[in-house]
Amino acid sequence: MRRSALLDFPPRPSKMESTCSSMSLPPIDPATTALVLIDLQNGIAGLPTSPRSGADVVRNCARLADRFRERGGLVILVRVAFAPDRKDALSVPTDQSFAPRNVTAGWSEIVPELGPREGDLVITKRQWGAFYGTDLELQLRRRGIRTLVLGGISTNIGVESTARAAYELGFAQVLVEDGMSAMQAEAHQATIRFVFPRLGNVRSADDVLQALA
Repeated sequence: MRRSALLDFPPRPSKMESTCSSMSLPPIDPATTALVLIDLQNGIAGLPTSPRSGADVVRNCARLADRFRERGGLVILVRVAFAPDRKDALSVPTDQSFAPRNVTAGWSEIVPELGPREGDLVITKRQWGAFYGTDLELQLRRRGIRTLVLGGISTNIGVESTARAAYELGFAQVLVEDGMSAMQAEAHQATIRFVFPRLGNVRSADDVLQALA
């Protein structure tokens, strides 16, 4: 007996198969769309990432941010930061620690290639996702934002956590594959192939730029 279509999972893509859909995006309305970039800050963007470097991620996200600003769209730069005593940081028993190390001056500052510029919003979070414990949803709702374009580091942690919450809150999403990366290529690919297609549209930075043209 065939399983219900609701329970079917997509077939495993081959290594040569593109991780982005070939379907073009409809025009993006900058009045109702926000570019949300996760953790592109000094202490994270410089980490060794795969399948692309932090510098490549920042370069693609900067292209998007510049186009959004030109079109009058909202750019939201999300960073993670903690109090000096770190008493506002999560501390729960886990098998693998994910506490940031070597937190130096400027660790939480947004990379200069991205700004912030005039009109941008900066959201500070204290966990993986950008919604819990912040005013991100309030800022989006009151500006009439219905669609999010997401990028950042890491694909499977900060970006995925934010995308899952946004989906549950009813936001449409475009996940920019070449505007994100992870600590391991396998982690990036797993999220891109098996999670993000169920949360929104997986596209390239060029696809988004064309939809904003």
